[in-house]
Amino acid sequence: MKNRVLIVIGDAAETLDTMYPYYRLIEGGFEPVVAAPEKRRYQMVLHEVKPGWTITKEWEGYSIEADVAFSEIDPADYLGVFFSGGRAPEYIREDPDLIRITKFFFEHQAPIASVCHGVEIPARAGCVAGRRMATVPKCKFDLEICGGIFVDEPCVVDGNLVSGRTYHDHGHFVGPWIQLLEKARSL
Repeated sequence: MKNRVLIVIGDAAETLDTMYPYYRLIEGGFEPVVAAPEKRRYQMVLHEVKPGWTITKEWEGYSIEADVAFSEIDPADYLGVFFSGGRAPEYIREDPDLIRITKFFFEHQAPIASVCHGVEIPARAGCVAGRRMATVPKCKFDLEICGGIFVDEPCVVDGNLVSGRTYHDHGHFVGPWIQLLEKARSL
C-alpha cells in the first residue's frame, strides 16, 4: 500500500505552505517525503503583503531537510504530490527531473495540490492547459499563458488537482486534497 506523498520544495519555499501540509499528512496517516533539487537542508521563508505595500515582504523562516533529490525519485512509489509556494518554484521549475515527476502525476491522475507560486511547476511542465486552478494573483499570468484557467477562490478542485491561492487558504484546500489521497490509498 502506497502511503508516501511528495512535498516539492527548494530554497525560499514558503514556510507555512510547506509545514501545514507536511503535518496534515502525518495527521492523516501518510508519510510526507520532502523532495528538492538535492538532498540537503533548505532555507524556507515567510511571505506577507504588508498593508500599503504592493510587493511581498519576506522574512527568514524555518529550515527543512530534503529527504530525496528529484533525480532519485520514481514517482510510481508515491501516492501524490504537493507543490509548495514561495520563491522556490521559480528557481526549480526548469529541473528536468522535476518536470518528469510532475508529468507523471498528471498523466496518472494522482492526487495533486498546489498553492501560491507552486503553480509555476505544473505550468512549466505543460500540465495546466484547460485546468481550473487557484494561485496568488501575481501568478495568474504564468497559469493563463500556459493555458490554465485562473480562479480567485480559496479552494479549487479540478478532478485530481486541488489548489489554493496562498497559505491563508490552507484550511480550505488541504482537506479536500487529503480526501483524494485517502481515496487513492484505499484503491
